[in-house]
Amino acid sequence: MAKKKKTVRREWTPGDVKELKAHSRARTPVAKISKMTKRTEGALRQKALHLGFGLGHQR
Repeated sequence: MAKKKKTVRREWTPGDVKELKAHSRARTPVAKISKMTKRTEGALRQKALHLGFGLGHQR
């Protein structure tokens, strides 16, 4: 049986949130933000939803 990869959770720093808002205003594609921040697309979308703004170029 294959071993399951352990989930590593990282806290959102104020700098991370600021960067996410900047990408939101620039309408950067979520896949690109995901690669730059090393977070999943789902995590980025959930954080943006929690903070009250949209992500991606199509909203």
